[in-house]
Amino acid sequence: MAVVLGIDTGGTYTDAVLVDHATDEVLAGAKALTTRHDLSIGIAEAIAAVFEVMRRPPRSLQPEAVDMVALSTTLATNAIAEGQGSPVCLLLIGYDRELMEQYGFQKELVTDDVVYLRGGHDVLGNEVAPLDEEAARAVIEARRGKVEAFAVSGYFGVRNPTHELRVRALVEELAAPARGQPQGLPLPVTCGHELTTRLNSVRRATTVALNAGLIPLLRELIASVRRTLDDQAITAPLMVVKGDGSLVRAEWAMQRPIETILSGPAASAVGAWHLAGRRDVWVVDMGGTTTDIAALREGQPRLNQEGARVGGWRTMVEAVDVHTAGLGGDSQVRLDGNGRLRIGPRRVVPLCLLASEHPEVMDELRRQDTMQEKPEGVAQFVMLWRRPTNWLSDEDRALLRRLETGPQSLPLLLSETHHGWLIRRRIEQLEAQLVVQQAGFTPTDALHVLGRFQRWNAQASLLGAELLAAQAGLSARDFCEQVVRGASNRVAMELVSKVLEDEVGPPNWEREPSAAALLERALSNPGDGELGCELTLRRPLVAIGAPVEAYMPLVAERLHTELIIPPHAEVANAVGAVAGGVVQRLRVLISSLDGGGRFRLHLPDGVHDFGDLEQAVRHAQQVMLPHAEALAQQAGAEQVEVRMARTDRRAEVGGGWGEEIYLGTELIFTAVGRPSPARRQSQPM
Repeated sequence: MAVVLGIDTGGTYTDAVLVDHATDEVLAGAKALTTRHDLSIGIAEAIAAVFEVMRRPPRSLQPEAVDMVALSTTLATNAIAEGQGSPVCLLLIGYDRELMEQYGFQKELVTDDVVYLRGGHDVLGNEVAPLDEEAARAVIEARRGKVEAFAVSGYFGVRNPTHELRVRALVEELAAPARGQPQGLPLPVTCGHELTTRLNSVRRATTVALNAGLIPLLRELIASVRRTLDDQAITAPLMVVKGDGSLVRAEWAMQRPIETILSGPAASAVGAWHLAGRRDVWVVDMGGTTTDIAALREGQPRLNQEGARVGGWRTMVEAVDVHTAGLGGDSQVRLDGNGRLRIGPRRVVPLCLLASEHPEVMDELRRQDTMQEKPEGVAQFVMLWRRPTNWLSDEDRALLRRLETGPQSLPLLLSETHHGWLIRRRIEQLEAQLVVQQAGFTPTDALHVLGRFQRWNAQASLLGAELLAAQAGLSARDFCEQVVRGASNRVAMELVSKVLEDEVGPPNWEREPSAAALLERALSNPGDGELGCELTLRRPLVAIGAPVEAYMPLVAERLHTELIIPPHAEVANAVGAVAGGVVQRLRVLISSLDGGGRFRLHLPDGVHDFGDLEQAVRHAQQVMLPHAEALAQQAGAEQVEVRMARTDRRAEVGGGWGEEIYLGTELIFTAVGRPSPARRQSQPM
């Protein structure tokens, strides 16, 4: 039996599953808390947990039996969102510096270390100016040992990459690893034409800089995961999920980590299709931190053709088209100044989990429960997450010394000064730096109180519910029912928003009171009012994630649609990590040089001219078919099939005479293969 191990690192939980590669049967699944300061810790715990399940009678499976491992990771997405990329030097060839600064494009370039080099090409791939190799050498040598990666983007480099390739060669010749970096590895360098063939020089520069900065981080994670697998005696090859749901070898992913953004939502969409067996559905993945909504069409996750947006950066990576809401099982539940219930978007540690790990917080919750006047920040705690490496003020250091003894009550911290808002701001800043974490009441706590989910300290959840319910004038149980309804209605609202965004444009409920009122009537079924409203979602819902049993039935009821919660829904993302195939897509352009008499073929190694269009197409096939197959094999595929799609673009000449002008030809080569579960071979790319 060929067994594959799937791993998904989400914002709150890390899931692991074992799947029979031949039958696609899920053999076992397990979860562990994600350790964002070091993802490998949570991964190791999830792997150990899933094999513990397999050791129970009548099953028996040893780690040595695993033939392949597939990892879906949040590392790239989180690193971009939190600005954690490694130091990068971005080399722009042929870009107009004055134009970039005049229109504010400079701020979109990710890094402050940007160097403009003379050179570049035009839209047809003709050289505009020779590459200034002397300047390139000087720049590279000046940054020797000071940066961890180089990024190279040539103006119209996608139409002729020769200047990008030459600068890459210079980096490989002259650059050396930064201080503290492994000396055996070459300094990473990424060229823009490797990641996309689409025009948009600024966004391409953004994408290539982001990619370069992620390479050292993903190298570190892959090395750490390798050590974890070795500790478990797992010697199988390691694959990584890309943002489109396909798989690539870990060595390949380390060169193009930008392609792993939105890896988690892509894995959830693939896992939903694999477990539910439905090809045209809406997938709702409700986790601890976020709820992700994506469409499956013909069994494939719909991709964002304009490029994925992460952390304010618009990339040129074709990843799953996902709508993400800051709503999950660990979203903070609070009452606003008007006494209205608010859920999210901040993620906090649930009180039930906090009390399980720190039983002493129960005394503070009981103390607050006996107080006649409920303090500000009731049922909230602050805890140290990791020791900071950057400079801190004396006030910050004093706060962290308090937290070294264990979680501290927020009301107590606020009561120690007349300027509580300063403490709150300091905590929020340290939280943004991933130094501290906050804990509080969450939907997970509400489920503990209602008895619908039992894993940690339910008594802590009950105390938190009583504290908040007293402020709302409700019983603890009624308050928790309101939390569950509120979370369900919020999921339904986000789903409606996604559908409308796809069909007519993103709704703005705050500026459209009439539309918001209709939505509220449809989702909340108010008893009064002369006008009733109902909404119908025409495609079924596939719900995955640990808490969906509690929330999604009401969502389906509100939207009058079929609900499918497949087996193993709680670990569907990890199933999706191993269910994808290996896919490589390459786009080639043919342009007209003189209105149709000569044709220029733009290939990854440069340009080639032909006197006949079909001759150019045949040459492209001769070069790209084996090239696409080889890339898929390098990415970890076997039994590769390559297909070509051709689009000739023409426009009618004005005047109504039926004549056409040839605008160009696009050839898309798609290589598809099944991941090879062969034993790992130590051969770097």
